[in-house]
Amino acid sequence: MALSNTTTTFIFFLLLLFVSANTHLHQSNGESSISVLISQKGLDFVKDILLNQVISSLTPLELPNIQKSVKIPFIGNVKVLLSNITINQIEVSSSYIKLGDSGVEILASGATVNLSMNWYYSYSTWILVPVHISDKGTASIQVQGMEVGLTLGLEDQEGTLKLFLKEYGCNLKSITIKLDGGASWFYQGLVDAFQGQIRSVVETSISKKTKEGILRLDSLLQTLPKEIQVDDIASLNVTIVNEPLLGDSSIGIEINGLFVAGNQVLAPNYDHIYMNGQPLAACEGSSKMIGISLDEAVFSSCSDVYFNAGVMQWVVDKVPDQSLLNTAGWKYVVPQLYRKYPNDDIKLNISFSSSPVIKILENKIDATVYSDMVIDVVDANEVIPVACISVVISASGSVEISGNMLVGSVVLDDFTLSLKWSKIGKFHMTLIQSVMWSFLKTVATPYVNSRLRKGFPLPIVRGFTLQNADILYKNSLLAVCSDVVFTDSML
Repeated sequence: MALSNTTTTFIFFLLLLFVSANTHLHQSNGESSISVLISQKGLDFVKDILLNQVISSLTPLELPNIQKSVKIPFIGNVKVLLSNITINQIEVSSSYIKLGDSGVEILASGATVNLSMNWYYSYSTWILVPVHISDKGTASIQVQGMEVGLTLGLEDQEGTLKLFLKEYGCNLKSITIKLDGGASWFYQGLVDAFQGQIRSVVETSISKKTKEGILRLDSLLQTLPKEIQVDDIASLNVTIVNEPLLGDSSIGIEINGLFVAGNQVLAPNYDHIYMNGQPLAACEGSSKMIGISLDEAVFSSCSDVYFNAGVMQWVVDKVPDQSLLNTAGWKYVVPQLYRKYPNDDIKLNISFSSSPVIKILENKIDATVYSDMVIDVVDANEVIPVACISVVISASGSVEISGNMLVGSVVLDDFTLSLKWSKIGKFHMTLIQSVMWSFLKTVATPYVNSRLRKGFPLPIVRGFTLQNADILYKNSLLAVCSDVVFTDSML
């Protein structure tokens, strides 16, 4: 069976019945066909990733030098330089994330920060003659009871998500300094004179790095592709169409999710009731981190775009049982065909007569395909159309997740035949029923399933992989409820 790449792409989208979210083409009507729900479990997972990423960016971190003159009793003015101050380790004992009216709140408390530094001091004194005295060494510092809290805002900005810092605070409870060497008077003077500055430089540096990390995350969101080009026929519009929905323990994001032709800016209208936030609960009660819900309108738009492009047609000239493509194979079902064109080869010219109809029902997906099959006889190198049969195919499909690949399969349920026109006289459809059944079961269905088993890569954000996904079929809705694992760096 010789099918074009474009047709194969459409078949895949048609039967897999799944798209995921990452893209553009702004539409301000607020209608969504795809929704994404991040549960409390997912929020905790994201929070832990953010903390680990921030800690990784902070260790090791060299802080600015501190230099000042300190007045020490009986010694006088002592010039002190603290250099190579480095944060080496941060440990967080507890953290939480919660949603509120003001945004997404993240708090890390009970943190311990371990630092190291070099110290140097010098002063002058008189012992009969002026004497210059200096010393140097190293020290370790431990900051205990550090607490960092921040509130993040999340909003729709021209069809993309914008992340911004609304509130931030960092507080250190206590500082312990341990000198390696040095006089006892210097230790107490160091603690008294520099504890506040060390606290300030640690708080400032951690704050700066945290804010830089939030900016990088926002930049990552802004650079996500705003249009998924499926091929030269269709693109996928998954613009964010409403403000993120902050619940008590989840974040919901609504996406346009419709296919459009080429560079078309707005998707066509469909006589369909869109989600408008309702299916965000499709994975409600699930213990998974994320839920992705897709409305039938996604698949209707896909069907229409490819049909209107005129690419849903192909010519079948090779099959495993090649006798099906010779008039001799039709000798007893359409005798007049064999009598008029004995032992001539046949080509089946198949084209869709209208957009396929996709229905997502309870526990299954139904597809109805309306097509015309023209029987072409190849007689002395001349292609002669001899008859046209209307074929209506009913099929059911299922999908599953394998890594970040979506794979699926389709089963032929039933089909009906009717003769549209004939140049060889009338013939009964019941006579060719068995031939068509054999063709659809042994040629068309296995071919489609071989393509579906290869799967299609889902546009998952870099560094994340779906894990232990469940797929739910509900009336007019398909939902993927899944955990995710993190395998790469974001910041």
